[in-house]
Amino acid sequence: MYLAVNMIISIQETLSELSSLLLQKRNADGYWDGRLSSSALGVAVAVTALHFYDKDGNASSIDSGLNWLNQNINADGGFGDSPTSQSNVSTSLLCYAAAKVTSSDHTNEALLQQLSGYLKAQNIDVNSERLIQSILDFYQADRTFSVPILTMCALCEVPGKEAFERIPQLPFELSLLPRSFYSALNLSVVSYAIPALIAVGIAIFKHKKRQNLLVRPIRQSAVNKSLRLLRKIQPESGGYLEAIPLTAFVCLCLIESGCRDLEVVRDGINFLKRTQREDGSWPIDIDLSTWVTTLAVKSVKNHLDLLAVEDRQKISDHLLSIQNKIVHPFNGTQPGGWGWTHYSGSVPDGDDTPGAILALLALNQENPAQVKGAVLNGCNWLRLLQNNDGGFPTFSRGWGKLPFDQSCSDLTGHGLLAIAKTDKVFKDSLGKKEHQRYKKMFIKALIYLRKHQSSEGFWLPLWFGNQSTSEHTNPVYGTARVVAYLNETLKTRLGEEFDHILKLMIEDGCKFLISVQNADGSWGGGKKISGSIEETALSVTAICSHGFQEESQRGLDWLAQKTKSDGLVASPIGLYFASLWYDEEMYPLTAYLECLSEISELREPFTKVNGKG
Repeated sequence: MYLAVNMIISIQETLSELSSLLLQKRNADGYWDGRLSSSALGVAVAVTALHFYDKDGNASSIDSGLNWLNQNINADGGFGDSPTSQSNVSTSLLCYAAAKVTSSDHTNEALLQQLSGYLKAQNIDVNSERLIQSILDFYQADRTFSVPILTMCALCEVPGKEAFERIPQLPFELSLLPRSFYSALNLSVVSYAIPALIAVGIAIFKHKKRQNLLVRPIRQSAVNKSLRLLRKIQPESGGYLEAIPLTAFVCLCLIESGCRDLEVVRDGINFLKRTQREDGSWPIDIDLSTWVTTLAVKSVKNHLDLLAVEDRQKISDHLLSIQNKIVHPFNGTQPGGWGWTHYSGSVPDGDDTPGAILALLALNQENPAQVKGAVLNGCNWLRLLQNNDGGFPTFSRGWGKLPFDQSCSDLTGHGLLAIAKTDKVFKDSLGKKEHQRYKKMFIKALIYLRKHQSSEGFWLPLWFGNQSTSEHTNPVYGTARVVAYLNETLKTRLGEEFDHILKLMIEDGCKFLISVQNADGSWGGGKKISGSIEETALSVTAICSHGFQEESQRGLDWLAQKTKSDGLVASPIGLYFASLWYDEEMYPLTAYLECLSEISELREPFTKVNGKG
């Protein structure tokens, strides 16, 4: 979306223009799919899996993927996670391995030379086993990503297959224990990476020469059982979590472990072939359809008349149809939650579930009774997910060793709001026991948020970061999201006893956001970090109703100028798996629209968006 040069555009006009664009982006069924950025890492792992499976039969797909890599390499000779990401060692190393293993049938000399040069500049010698320790040091205790990366490199003989002797063994046989034991097993991978634990663990076991002779027979006896479990949790689509890298890692490891002809490999390969884009690339996941649909609804929740009644019903019906109604085969979670997409590999999680609850309540304001059952089931799912510390994790209760399994502030803020809204809407029809249950959940979540708000006033999110901050964290995104959730929670009037703590947290969060606004009016991931549309729009949304008119106006001015010059450019602020960056085309649109929608509801709304009145 571009704003006309030298044109004074009102909030309402801009909101109308963005709303029209939002509606245009719906699919034929009336909801949103979005579009994730292509991933060099996804391409590298998928190409390698296809090569190991059938290099001649998959030659066209492999060629297309390699061509995309050649066309999207960074100026420094490396690859980042998304096309707009700075180069990093992990992705570049996997691209090098893919180019090397396919080099006998494809012309990859220039690509290999560029990648080798970049890696050498990062003190990584592709012919030295020292690269193994470098990767392990980077990911530290979390083996979710480091061990699959090193395993693929070893299978591609980078630096050589003898590298298996130095790659940590993943305890794949532990996956056979009852699921209720998982959180106590101290596993070195996160809960959603069980397929990698099994497949990569089997590959390392098969290729390691030096092993305990007493333990080896026991482990060997667990291989077939583990493979059966891997098949059992494979979704109908063939793609684990609908994720290209995870599915490709599983396939290439099993192929090179003598399991090429298994159905689990066949279906995984078909998934990879089916999901390759026309330009030869792959994204990291099919889509975030549920997530971007709920973001879209949130962005126009104050102006739902933009959606015809039948359009609102379509979205509502879609969300109702994809609510999980069984014990989920992937991680055993109970019915009632929502995952990030409608495809079969999606797993219910602690961010999409409150998002769907809030979207359903917004879409059915005139008749909430028709979604009451689904909403209450969703809240009950959240109750079962909530950790003892009061916070909400993403997938599984009780996992706490690795960051991506722990409670986190942005999900907790989202869950808090969903609980408060549900209690308000259905309070008169809820039993005393159920109301008290929600109140207990609310109090625990509130205590968690206060405890995890830093002394500077910020909260850190889990699945979002910023590549330019020192530790790749994003206190601006986390704080803006939580403050916005608390703003909405305060409006529910759940009880005067909660107002003081809500206002205190909001005030501290706003002070932090004001303290890190850039001189040009924008917000990045932290102080003096270049601004993005997403971070700026979300920050304005958080602070605009609290008297920060000048700061909000400066943010609006920057947004107008940015979209006029560059359009709605998406930034790689999303995180996937351990540390894999992506951008999503819907994020800047929904964030900007939500911002303008919020401002339009103020008693004294701003009257300009491009620095002119």
